[in-house]
Amino acid sequence: MNQIQDYNDSQTAENKEICNLLYDIINKNLTEAENKIWHAHPVWFLDGNPIVGYSKLKGSVRLLFWSGQSFEEEKLQNEGSFKAAEKRYTNIDQINEEDLKRWLEKSREIQWDYKNIVKRKGQLLRLK
Repeated sequence: MNQIQDYNDSQTAENKEICNLLYDIINKNLTEAENKIWHAHPVWFLDGNPIVGYSKLKGSVRLLFWSGQSFEEEKLQNEGSFKAAEKRYTNIDQINEEDLKRWLEKSREIQWDYKNIVKRKGQLLRLK
């Protein structure tokens, strides 16, 4: 956790609160996942496949689910040209733990194979 805690500690006070709460909820609900700093942000992996992470954006903290577009959750916004979806937070009070737990459960059940996307020349295949 130390690298992730260093990341969280480097944020502004308000964003640090958001990051710490996201960390706690994700860790509690994805106990089997490996987490590390990946591309300069905290990310959780299942079997080497990125599942969820968060990052500081200008004006918010973005929670990103790599396969989130397949969750069919209206509170998540599509992000990018693959299957990712995001939720942005500017205040700790915006984090709904029940929503987040449901999204984390879906992140375990619904996975696209990002681990091998380069090997497949950008083609994304469904794992689960």
